[in-house]
Formats: sequence, C-alpha cells, structure tokens
Amino acid sequence: MTFAHLGLADPLVRALEAKGYQTPTPIQQQSIPTLLEGRDLLGIAQTGTGKTAAFVLPSIQNLTESGKKVLPTHCRMLVLAPTRELAGQIAESARDYGKFSKMSVATVFGGTSINKNRQDMSRGVDILVATPGRLLDLIEQRFVSLAMLEILVLDEADQMLDLGFIHALRKIVKMLPRQRQTLFFSATMPNAIRELADQFLTDPATVKVAPVASTAERVDQFVTLVNQSEKQALLTIHLRNPEIDRCLVFTRTKHGADRVVKLLAANGIASNAIHGNKSQPQRERALAEFKSGSVKVLIATDIAARGIDVSGVSHVFNFELPNVPEQYVHRIGRTARAGASGVAISFCADDEKPFLRDIERLTKVKPTPLPLPADFSAEQARIKAARPAGSDTHERRQDDSGRHRQGPRATHAARPTGERPAGGAGRPGGANGHGGRPGGHGRPGGQGRPGGGQRSGGQGRSGSGGGGRRSPAAG
Repeated sequence: MTFAHLGLADPLVRALEAKGYQTPTPIQQQSIPTLLEGRDLLGIAQTGTGKTAAFVLPSIQNLTESGKKVLPTHCRMLVLAPTRELAGQIAESARDYGKFSKMSVATVFGGTSINKNRQDMSRGVDILVATPGRLLDLIEQRFVSLAMLEILVLDEADQMLDLGFIHALRKIVKMLPRQRQTLFFSATMPNAIRELADQFLTDPATVKVAPVASTAERVDQFVTLVNQSEKQALLTIHLRNPEIDRCLVFTRTKHGADRVVKLLAANGIASNAIHGNKSQPQRERALAEFKSGSVKVLIATDIAARGIDVSGVSHVFNFELPNVPEQYVHRIGRTARAGASGVAISFCADDEKPFLRDIERLTKVKPTPLPLPADFSAEQARIKAARPAGSDTHERRQDDSGRHRQGPRATHAARPTGERPAGGAGRPGGANGHGGRPGGHGRPGGQGRPGGGQRSGGQGRSGSGGGGRRSPAAG
C-alpha cells in the first residue's frame, strides 16, 4: 500500500517522496482515511509509530479543500503538545509535509520571545503548534483567537495530564467552536485519559496499533544490577564501545542529568543535558549538536525527552530507572525509530528493584540480565583513585520514593530550584532600614534587607522547609 492509495492528494505525496517515505505505517494506514472523512479520532499508539504524519497529512488536505482564509491572530488548526521539543518537532514535520500545499506554520511555547510569538500570529496561520501555558498567555493578551478553529489535535495526552495541564486544556477547549474535528493521541490509556477523551471527542473512531503500554518490539532490553556509586564506571565503559553511535542517557531529575554530564566530562566523554532548567537556546543547541552527531551523548529527563525524534539513536541507557513505569516505555521508544532496531540498557541499584518489578509487570517483559564488563573493577578503581579527597561525602543517596537526597554541598555549587541554603549572616540592614526581613528555616537570620523611603522591615518573609522560589517548567 502507498500513501496515494490512502487518498492523499498529489502535493502531499510529493512532499513524502521528497522525505523518502513510501510505505505508510500501521497507524497511518488506519488513521488517514478516517480523518479525511472529517471524523474525530482517538489514537492509542506508542512513540515512534509515525502518528505525527498520521494526523498532519490528512489535516493539511482537509484545510486545503475547505479553502477558508485565515484572519489576523487566528489559526485554522491547533496542535497542543506537552513540551517545547515535541512542539518544535511537530511544527518541523508540518512544514515538510505542507511545503507544496502552501500551509503556514507557527510555534508558540515558553522560553522564546513572546514578542516574536505576537508577530508570528499577527497575520494568522494555518497550523499553530503550541504548549498550553504560552498559548493561554497570548489568548488573554488578545494576540491569539481560536474562534475560527477547524481542527484540534491533542498529542501525548497522557503526558499532558502528568504535567498538570488538565485545567489549561479545559479552559482552551471552552474557547473553541463546537463544530470542529478533534484528534486525541496518547501512548497509554488510563481511566483519566479515557474520561478526558469522552469530554473532548464526538463519536470518535478508535485506532490502536499496539497494546497499551507495550514496548517497542525492535528494542533489545537488558538490565545490569550495580551499586548506585558504581554506575559512573559502568556507563563510561559502555560509552567507549565503538559500536554505539548516538545514545540517550536518562536520569530521574534535572540535577542528576547535570551531574552525569560532569562525570562523563571528567572521563573524557563529551555530552549535553536537556531539561527544564535549561534555557530554550541551550536546549535547542544541545538537540542540534545531538542531531548533527557532533555530540553523540545526550543526557535527558523524561519530560524533556518528549519530542526527541532523532534517527540513528542506537542505544538508550537508563542511568536511573524511572519511578513511574510508563516512562520506561517512552524512554526506550527513543531508539528503534522508523523501523530500525535498538538497544535499551538499564542500570538497577538495590533500591531501584521495586521500580524494575513495576516495569516488568506493566510491559510483561523481563529485560535480559547483562553481567558487569570484564574491565569493570579496574575502571571503578581508576575513577575512585581520581576523585578528590573527601568527595565520597557528596555521593548521591536515594530513599524508597526514588527522590534524591544530597550530601553536604560546597557553597559555590548550584542548588536545585526551590531550595534555600542554610546558614549565613542574612542581608544586612542599612542606614534607613528597620531590620529588614528576618530569616526563617530556609534563610536564617541576619539584619535583613536595607529599608528605604517609607518601607519598614516588619515581619518580612520567612523561609520554610522545602520552600523557596517557584521552579521553572518541569522537564
């Protein structure tokens, strides 16, 4: 079967040929004819199955045939995605597929200039790909209107719920025309997702191309039992294997990702990290270097990895097992893309064995045990000997919840978002001050910030355990 047999118009077929695509994937075969009829659709498919083309291709054709002109600040098709990387990936695909159909495409997500977003939307666009938060900001400022929307797509709906976007989604849907086509895609289908789909969809067709939470069939899965403190040596040995091309290394936390980058650099291995504490230019640069192959190791958190659709990823390493088993499915799906094979290797410490059992129950697959390499002891001894004296006190410890606890930090070390350092003299008062802000649990005492004018110190702001500034977007 070819794409032309599915009913796609010649401009779309030519765009696919330019990208070297000839045979539709199962989800494309099932979805495209249904969507060309204008029906709502509920798609259940894991990552790497070709679902972006499955919804973008027929949508472009439907928009072309409707012939409506877009008005300033309006869009005709809205694709909502949970992360910046996924939004960028979808927009890139839409531009490629629509290049002979004269479709305009814009992206709207946090971490980029809101003024540029306003400029992009000033004349209106055919296809808008957005994350919910930034989209709502622009709607409230009246720089985006959804009044003429024809097609709504929710991609990675399960991740949307995990990130707490449910209220934003409901607010956005209330702004949409009742007469529209709605497409809803999710890799997993828990009850919460099913209930959300029932609210958004009208008499939808259902497409399921793989069992819920199944892992990619082409991925060979392995696990090595190893102490937490020895994972650095194990990862270093693997990454020196010439058979490994580009690979992804997953950690549970942003701090953990940065830590692995430093550990690898100390062993002569270049890598980049991608997570929510990185600025958008930093994330884009890391992803561009990974795609080009100039840096072959990318360290990622689960959320930031959504949207990393890079061919040639030969291996995925779970430096830390996820404490949410569904994330394992998404992680290993970053390899074995577009019909290729791949390898997933997990490092499992004693306190991570419950996570491994949860993963095995969900996927109904037991990873093949992989013994420690023959040169593991020598590498571990070399790394230990190279550590500065006293650095063992900085080794990471984990509790049963899977959250990391840190040993003492140097005063110059970067601290995790939302955490305030203990100790110190506080902020001194000034000539016009009246005592300033007293310290609390998170920011102990001192004379406080200098006052000025009519402002008095008063009670100020006290710290609290685990308090602090609002953290940036997850991932």
